[in-house]
Amino acid sequence: MSAFLDSMLVRAKGDLQTIVLPEGDDERTLQAAERILAEGVANLVILGDAAAIEASPYALDGARIVDVRTAAERAEFAAALYELRRHKGLTPEQAEALMDDVLYFGVMMVKQGLADGMVAGACHATGDVLRPSLQILKTAPGVKLVSSFFVMCVPDCDLGANGTFLFSDCGLEVQPDSERLAHIAVNSAKSWETLMGEEARVALLSHSTHGSAKNADAAKVVEATEIARELAPDLALDGELQLDAAIIGSVGASKAPGSPVAGRANVLVFPDLDAGNIGYKLVQRLARAEAYGPVTQGIAAPVNDLSRGCSADDIVGVIAITCVQAQAKAIE
Repeated sequence: MSAFLDSMLVRAKGDLQTIVLPEGDDERTLQAAERILAEGVANLVILGDAAAIEASPYALDGARIVDVRTAAERAEFAAALYELRRHKGLTPEQAEALMDDVLYFGVMMVKQGLADGMVAGACHATGDVLRPSLQILKTAPGVKLVSSFFVMCVPDCDLGANGTFLFSDCGLEVQPDSERLAHIAVNSAKSWETLMGEEARVALLSHSTHGSAKNADAAKVVEATEIARELAPDLALDGELQLDAAIIGSVGASKAPGSPVAGRANVLVFPDLDAGNIGYKLVQRLARAEAYGPVTQGIAAPVNDLSRGCSADDIVGVIAITCVQAQAKAIE
């Protein structure tokens, strides 16, 4: 277990949050829930077939188990959802039908203040997890878009923050333009500081460093860097930077002398989803890094997606991260 995950678990225990897990029919979810409850990391609401969950071999004492088909809140949630979405043409009957969907029901628990966050995706696609979140919770005040990140913990590594980095966006924004890329950079810095409690040093990555290549792709990152500096003038941020210039001190000093970030970056912002997704998987598989995510940023309340290939340990990690995000939301 990484020092990062240890710190998330400790912080989560210090101020218990309530997290809803909509995938109570998934064995990995129940395994993770058992550990979360045993270690006192969070209060849990588990959605699914109550009889099947209670008959499972997992010790879930202390969790609230809710069958959405018979839940006491069902009518209240349907009415609230109708009011939220009637301007989009949603009918009362459609709102009632959506309460059969555990993801919509789970997000309504967050919206109505019965949970502080939600973790799902072990057996649902990312779009299915995020759709109700964006329809019901919407983006946080002042945030332009929702994006995602991974926290990467590389063993036996002294780069970044003792081997820990934030990679963004590796899961949502396919081909962000320069303005969207700038917002991803600024939001990623905030996420880093929320989770790590230390200064973010943000590198906007490219195949070019400070003009070494001249083309549209490099120019997009240059423009994004300029916009990000306008959005957050006090942020330690630089671009465009090649990966080695961003994280290796000697290379940074050679390729980008005087940069506030080169050679010391801990937040790596990729120019598009191809680069980000390939990059995190390369580091995860070849460097045997622990990868926590994709974690979302920019939603009004923390809702986090899981990879469908996740393990129970991965779910534990994302629950702990979601708790820390919820703690931060509570004091904003």
